[in-house]
Amino acid sequence: MPRISFADEGGVSYWLPGFYGSLAAVPQQPGWSVVSIYYHTTVSAGGDVFLSREFQIRNLPVNLSATANASLHATGDLGIFAPSYTFATPVFGGQAAVSLMGIYGNTSTTINGTISGTVGGIPFGPRSDSLSGSTTGFGDLYPQFSLRWNSGVNSYMAYITGDVPVGDYSASSLANIGIGHGAIDAGGGYTYFNPQTGREFSGVLGFTYNLMNQSTQYQNGVDMHFDWGASQFLTQQVQVGLVGYLYDQLSCDSGSGDRVGCFESRVAGIGPQIGYIFPIGNMQGYINLKGYGEFDAAARPSGWNAWLTLVLSPAAAAASPSPPSMITKAPPHG
Repeated sequence: MPRISFADEGGVSYWLPGFYGSLAAVPQQPGWSVVSIYYHTTVSAGGDVFLSREFQIRNLPVNLSATANASLHATGDLGIFAPSYTFATPVFGGQAAVSLMGIYGNTSTTINGTISGTVGGIPFGPRSDSLSGSTTGFGDLYPQFSLRWNSGVNSYMAYITGDVPVGDYSASSLANIGIGHGAIDAGGGYTYFNPQTGREFSGVLGFTYNLMNQSTQYQNGVDMHFDWGASQFLTQQVQVGLVGYLYDQLSCDSGSGDRVGCFESRVAGIGPQIGYIFPIGNMQGYINLKGYGEFDAAARPSGWNAWLTLVLSPAAAAASPSPPSMITKAPPHG
């Protein structure tokens, strides 16, 4: 019997779709800024993800070929804090910025189902499993460096970021906040923003190279992701629009700990957003609420997620408020 396989170890990728939103490439005001985010996600999956998690926590024989009539349900509630500094002195003709993001919160996962198959040609099961796990603590650290350029209504951005695996992680846990391995991610983005009409569109394309998980000897494949946002400023303070993403794994998972073979995951999402700009002392505040409904998922948990983001940054030099660069990132969820 064929063994159902799953991409990204345990169904968790470094890149969480929704990383970037509207105005991603627009230059920022020089100085210190801070982003604070509340992130919630609810996802479900079928037998392929069920088996992936069972192999991950070593709850199945490594030479098992199996199918499962099963399901997985997971939720995450995370708080994210990301200070950043934007330099006033140009770098390569653009505006440079550095940031470091940290997270704290809770993830929980439940799996239920029946497994049957063969181990070395000998029938196995059917066996019923019902497991659950929950983790509350700190996640990994995410440093980032970016450059932005502006020419009229067109803005451009290049970035490099990665994962420092210091968060709460256990190879035997169903639910984790950290991912257990390092990663390097780089890409570029474009924003069209016309202050006269209030129309805006942004898109950011990037690629992730995952390092080996030394606890499990499992290495995720290379991932591609495209995040976008489109909005209309109804006034200088109020913004409404749509956000979306496409995530697609380009290469196979590997490593001596890979028990599920080569299978590449995919998911897309789309949803509404609303934003509001307001003065706060000598700073500028920006609050944004956006949500995504996922579809076209393959070999990956899917469902919905929501982001509530507050950005505090230096006020624009102009008398009237100007839209901030909207960068909203959260770590992978379990």
